Amino acid sequence: MDIQALKNKWLEEEQCAHIHGWDFSHIHGRYSEEDDLPWDYRQVITEYLTEDMDLLDYDTGGGEFLLSLGHPYEHTTATEGFPPNVELCRNTLEPLGIRFSECSDASHIPFEDNSFDIILNRHGDFDASETFRLLRKRGIFITEQVGDENDRDLVEMVLPGAPVPFPGLNLSTQREIFHKTGFKILKAEEAFRPIEFYDVGAFVWFARIIEWEFPDFSVERCFDRLLYLQEIIDRDGRISGTIHRYLITAQKE
Repeated sequence: MDIQALKNKWLEEEQCAHIHGWDFSHIHGRYSEEDDLPWDYRQVITEYLTEDMDLLDYDTGGGEFLLSLGHPYEHTTATEGFPPNVELCRNTLEPLGIRFSECSDASHIPFEDNSFDIILNRHGDFDASETFRLLRKRGIFITEQVGDENDRDLVEMVLPGAPVPFPGLNLSTQREIFHKTGFKILKAEEAFRPIEFYDVGAFVWFARIIEWEFPDFSVERCFDRLLYLQEIIDRDGRISGTIHRYLITAQKE
């Protein structure tokens, strides 16, 4: 494929880089990540979740994972702040009887003190103090987070020197914050694992979706560097980077 044909193909990926909920099916089979984390987020939840618990899933995305838990709807609450996902949640969660509130400020969640037995947060924003306020005594907070070093090697390949978007999102820093807030840490793990792309178009789509990690990324701006990534694909069959994840399970004492 000649250079102009590659560029046209990548521009097409850039133009179609939109998601509904948190759906990466567009690049399914063209990239891989999170295949070998040392924990299973769902399994961690099931260790604590019982049917009578009042559950909040903060930053639920499109509610896909929340619904997969099968928790009784009358004991289920969700929030989301990304406008397309807010509409999706209202259309899918509310008709089921799940309480839903639009919220984009993790420090001001619109519920009363001591409202929940368990709060979940996967890859969303959170404020340990606000979470503590919302939990009942002995309540559980379970969060799997994207760490501050996530995809940094990939970012450097196309946008060298780009700032770290969320410094302080790492297990050491957050563990200290949780302790100071009054939580008891029940489980804490951190992992660095591979992420791989098998064609540059998939990488382009991903970088446009994860815009906070790849600020001002575009095919035009980064074209020469994308050509270099194509050389790596031609040679190695993949572009490899590193994801950063951490997991905290904490209890309000």
